[in-house]
Amino acid sequence: MKIATTWLVAILFSFGVLGLTFEGRAVGADDPPPSKGLVNPFFVLGNGVQCAKYPTPKSQAAVLAELGYNGIGPSGCNGVPEMIRAMEANGLKVFAQYIGVNLDPKKPKYDPKLKDAIKAMQGHGTFVWLYILRGKYKPSSEEGDAEVVAIVREIADTAAQSGVRVALYPHAGFYVARVEDAVRVAKKVDRKNVGVTFNLCHWLKLDEPKTMKRLMELARPHLFLVTINGADAIEGTDRPWGRLIQTLDRGSFDVYNFLKTLKQLGYTGPVGLQCYAVAGDKYENLKRSMAAWREFSARLAAEGK
Repeated sequence: MKIATTWLVAILFSFGVLGLTFEGRAVGADDPPPSKGLVNPFFVLGNGVQCAKYPTPKSQAAVLAELGYNGIGPSGCNGVPEMIRAMEANGLKVFAQYIGVNLDPKKPKYDPKLKDAIKAMQGHGTFVWLYILRGKYKPSSEEGDAEVVAIVREIADTAAQSGVRVALYPHAGFYVARVEDAVRVAKKVDRKNVGVTFNLCHWLKLDEPKTMKRLMELARPHLFLVTINGADAIEGTDRPWGRLIQTLDRGSFDVYNFLKTLKQLGYTGPVGLQCYAVAGDKYENLKRSMAAWREFSARLAAEGK
């Protein structure tokens, strides 16, 4: 009987019923269920990995897979099929392709290669991540809304033919500069495949931290994507990008509370890591940010969130 009991316990341990080890830690009955913590896919904007050290989609996919990221959000209309293939070969995904709209009448409305890029995105769950350059209009004005809505509808209708969604990207200094602008335009576009992005750094560039929950609630019905990074909560008008975009483990702004609020609002979509002009070695920066992401997830899980 004693032998049989010992044998049964050994089997239970081997299947993880009584406990198993993960990254050197015992996991057992007291651990939170897998649904707790951060369930969002976590990806990196192209500026976080693309460099001389990682010059190809294949090398970028390899390092992101090694560090535990779920994929990438690159820029432009070139090389979309190659990037998708490289990511998917490593079990990763191209979450969004960052592409611009131009309101300058002397320039094309958007890259003529966009239609081919959209076709390449079909069936891969990739968003067209659309930023709107202001041309003759002021940032956050409504003067150019009719023109913007017409262009976004044109892109959205093309994207819909391939089952692709469009996420407006608020960018400080651009026509769609604020979260409110993106929501306003998305409502006017009135297409099911058009939504918005909440970009932490661009929001902090233009707004006070106290507006966070109100703007998240405003964006939530239309929210397709979110970007985060470490940042300082800065008062006043002088808010340099170097303090607004840092690795995820740095800065005085409470990113944990930002993510906790998103979770409370029921957002389970992709979260991208903004890395624009962050100094230092990209591998080490990505490693630090992934460690911070995992720590935030563990804290949420420990709180039962």
